[in-house]
Amino acid sequence: MYNYEKKIEEIINSDPHGLLNIKPVSKSITSDQRLEESFLEIVNFYKVNGKEPQEVNEINERKLAIRLKELKKNPEKIKLLKNLDTENLLGNYVEYKNVDDILDNDFLGILNTDDYKELFDLKNVKFDKNKTDFVARRKPCSDFHKFENNFKQIHQDLKNKKRKLLTFKEQDLQEGRYFLLDGLLTFLEKVDLQERTFNDKAQGQRTRKDNRIRCIFENGLESNMYYRSLQKLLYENGKYISETNEEAINLFEKNLGNINEKDKVTGKVYILKSLSKKPEISYIKNLYKIGFTTNSVENRIKNAKNDPTFLMDEVKIVDEINIYNVSALKFENLIQLFFAKRCLDIFVIDFNGNEVKPKEWFCVPLKVIRKVILLIESGEIINYVYDVGLEDIIKIK
Repeated sequence: MYNYEKKIEEIINSDPHGLLNIKPVSKSITSDQRLEESFLEIVNFYKVNGKEPQEVNEINERKLAIRLKELKKNPEKIKLLKNLDTENLLGNYVEYKNVDDILDNDFLGILNTDDYKELFDLKNVKFDKNKTDFVARRKPCSDFHKFENNFKQIHQDLKNKKRKLLTFKEQDLQEGRYFLLDGLLTFLEKVDLQERTFNDKAQGQRTRKDNRIRCIFENGLESNMYYRSLQKLLYENGKYISETNEEAINLFEKNLGNINEKDKVTGKVYILKSLSKKPEISYIKNLYKIGFTTNSVENRIKNAKNDPTFLMDEVKIVDEINIYNVSALKFENLIQLFFAKRCLDIFVIDFNGNEVKPKEWFCVPLKVIRKVILLIESGEIINYVYDVGLEDIIKIK
């Protein structure tokens, strides 16, 4: 009788290339899990040192301090992390249900100014001051015809998924950008920097920099509220509307530097995305290869499906950018160092059965990669680090 068990054992024992040693596929870490892990670092720091991290020269403590500062500004993340905040580092989460809640929980002191009276400065109208409508601060936009078609285009882009509604962050609040505020498209047309003095109940009279802005709303109204006021409203009930891919690329190329005839093109940075259908590759979020070549990118990737460097599969060119005055070795070393914590850590089997660890693959959002390339070329990269928890770069000097 044929001994199947013995035959199977012989096959397993005669596997010189280890083809049967299948490594289990690691589970994908969600953005919420990454956020929780990054916050627990701050909690552990507090437990060990008995204090919140400060923006000091020591880089690890400074990173944690900046991370905590950003988390405190985001009500959605505070709500998500509430159960982990055993040391009350984020403060109490407050769910705003009406205007009274906003006024009673004005922790930034935004409404604690003389301008607060403007909210109630209506004449010949009977109303309950405790139910004041913020719309009272808006007025008809005299040149709305300049913006009307742009609003229509934004709606069309959102419908066609050329733009996305993203969680609002402080750094998103810039001139020329669009937002969704209380369900209404809002365009930040202008920002004017100025000093602002206000009365703080606890600390007396204080002065801080704030900005008068001009906001245009799709319903034909405009407002000149303060920068910080809009910021707070967007945190409470707003979204940032992303640029289209074309706009992001054009802006990136426009800001790449003031290049002149004396500057020398030293090569091209290319950003690639894998087209692999293998689950251990396709499930990875924000996976990109960042490389540098002095030749054609198309020639560099033409044999990708046979090259473990490209994960033994076809790839797509996402972007390619000319780089001036930066050597290939310097660029590659800086990228590897900057994104070290998000470097892809897997082995690929080539056609000879050899295990190869591919380089230059990183799990980082595309917009962050573009920022870093720009900072490397300008030399300012030394002032920044990548924060895994925030999935963004932060300034350390």
